[in-house]
Amino acid sequence: MNNTFKVSVNQTNNFEISEKQITDLDAVSLDAANYHLLHNNTSYKAEVISSDFINKKYTVIINNNEYEVSIANQLDQLIKEMGFEVGKTKIVNAIKAPMPGLILEINVAVGQEVQEGDNLLILEAMKMENSFDSPRSGVIKSIAVEKGQAVDKGQLLIEFE
Repeated sequence: MNNTFKVSVNQTNNFEISEKQITDLDAVSLDAANYHLLHNNTSYKAEVISSDFINKKYTVIINNNEYEVSIANQLDQLIKEMGFEVGKTKIVNAIKAPMPGLILEINVAVGQEVQEGDNLLILEAMKMENSFDSPRSGVIKSIAVEKGQAVDKGQLLIEFE
């Protein structure tokens, strides 16, 4: 199987590089961050000045020019095609009751802008008060309950815009 890598340089130049092209590259490691490269009879001095292995992003200096390089293997490309990317999180658009209970307090109003961590409401369940904080910054689209109302498990409490 011939693996190919998608390489983006400075987020403007995109290349596909095969494993064979990588193994054919004449590169000599001088130390942990410095390399000497020979490509098409041209010599290059390369230095890796920063690396983010998790996101596969690197900053390199080649012949005194700095480049931001990101590399994606076949698995990374497949994950991106499926809509799952490293560092991307699902946006919560609604809060539902995780258990049956009674609404004790509602601390927000429709149209109110909230920040992540702001207290939205308090639900009493099994003689315990459960505080619901905002999972993200946003604007309250609707409040589906009222103070003193009994709610069932899975019932919509608050929606975000």
